[in-house]
Amino acid sequence: MKDANVVRASQLDTATISDALDKHGLVGQCYRIMPRSNTFRMAGRAWTLMYGPAGSPPGTVGDYIDDIDEDTVIVLDNNGRTDATVWGDILTEAASRKGVAGTVINGVNRDVALCIELNYPIYSLGNWMRTGKDRVQVEATQVPVNIGDVRVCPGDLVRGDADGVVVVPRAFEEQVLASAEAIQTAEDEIRHSVRGGLSLRDARAMHGYHNLQTRGHDE
Repeated sequence: MKDANVVRASQLDTATISDALDKHGLVGQCYRIMPRSNTFRMAGRAWTLMYGPAGSPPGTVGDYIDDIDEDTVIVLDNNGRTDATVWGDILTEAASRKGVAGTVINGVNRDVALCIELNYPIYSLGNWMRTGKDRVQVEATQVPVNIGDVRVCPGDLVRGDADGVVVVPRAFEEQVLASAEAIQTAEDEIRHSVRGGLSLRDARAMHGYHNLQTRGHDE
């Protein structure tokens, strides 16, 4: 059975969820984390992993993919490093075959061509080819991590589209999703009114546009 709130999030774009996060005073917009293709879309629950610099001897970079459930978003914190990758073609193919929703990286990935070919969503700081093997190692899994200056905890709601990634803390998702849905409805009505000949100024006033993202304002 599909997670109802994941389905709700998948029907909202990240800009709308971002406005709802602002309305509730929450930071969930992952700064500079962008899709490797503007066609990528994803929604799911976060499964988290934290990397650190490799020790001597170096530890593993992880065979965690075998344990990931479908519709999960894999969230990898490599401390913002851009000099070594933590995701490549083998992981992309395995995740795609398992039905994983996507991958978010505080760092970089490689083998971009395959993720685009398979339409497997990857969001990261960029891409580069140098491996993380013997350069990074797994420190912990299923712990709070930092992605683009956002705290991401296991089970948080993650949504990605062409504009980037937003994260909704599990404890606030009902409020945020309800606000996002209200914002989307109002904006749809504004567009409909403008198409019907109303001025943008009047359409915004009619549908309360200027209060949509105001913190604490009742919709």
